[in-house]
Amino acid sequence: MDLPLVVGVDGSDSSLRAVDWAVDEAALHGLPLRLIYASRWERYEEALASYTGCPSGEVVAEHIVASCVERARLGSPAVRVSGEVLPDDPVSALLREGREAFALVTGSRGWSELAETLLGSVSLAVAARAVCPVIVVRGPERDRRGTGRPVMLGVGHLTHDAAAVRFAYREARVRGAELHAIRAWRRPAHVQPGRPLLMHEATRLLYEERATTILDEALGRLPGDDGETVCRREVVEGPAHRVLLAASAGAGLLVVGALRTPGDSGPQLGRVAHAVLHHAECPVAVVPQRG
Repeated sequence: MDLPLVVGVDGSDSSLRAVDWAVDEAALHGLPLRLIYASRWERYEEALASYTGCPSGEVVAEHIVASCVERARLGSPAVRVSGEVLPDDPVSALLREGREAFALVTGSRGWSELAETLLGSVSLAVAARAVCPVIVVRGPERDRRGTGRPVMLGVGHLTHDAAAVRFAYREARVRGAELHAIRAWRRPAHVQPGRPLLMHEATRLLYEERATTILDEALGRLPGDDGETVCRREVVEGPAHRVLLAASAGAGLLVVGALRTPGDSGPQLGRVAHAVLHHAECPVAVVPQRG
């Protein structure tokens, strides 16, 4: 039985865009799509509704889920779609659903300025703790769809990235897209006075070669060559988050790894992943790796 692609919805434009993206993703992989609306406030809102005459939160939530299910079915009739309202806070509900999911998908913003902050916090918390890949759908429409654009893979520490490498390769293969793997590197910040320029150049070459070796080792874990997926490798000097943010402008999907330490239930998200989740110009997939 295929694990579902799970999407958190709340009726906002951002979550609707996440649904649209997830429909395409589910169709590419032949996966069922599960849409969930999570809130633990319905029982309190029901009491309020009896006095105000306004619809309860549960009624609104069920309407949102039904509308999103219909939207998904219209987007791709071949995809099996289901929806459910869960009486729990969004982070807990998504993390629980993620235990039996191909991946979790969220939007990047909510209904209002306050909701945007709250939903951003939800997406960030889920990306930092989920045991399955988490995709935050962001960027302009042309970049969210990603048609014809490469899958970008940010290669960091080898111990963090084995699952991310496999995920990125699989995404490139099903999309018929190029896989573009990038490793950022930096020389020591200090420069010793009077040091010959040739020594500076030797230092630069040393760090660049180390980056190339790490990139080659990471991509050595790829499945056998399918003869169709092109994998391009690049080492770039500069801070990793800036290198990846610049690359995201031309990507259909940006993939980064995140280490999950057994027994640690707190947030586990590196600075680079944190930065691209907030600022990338395309959808971002955070793929956990068990440490």
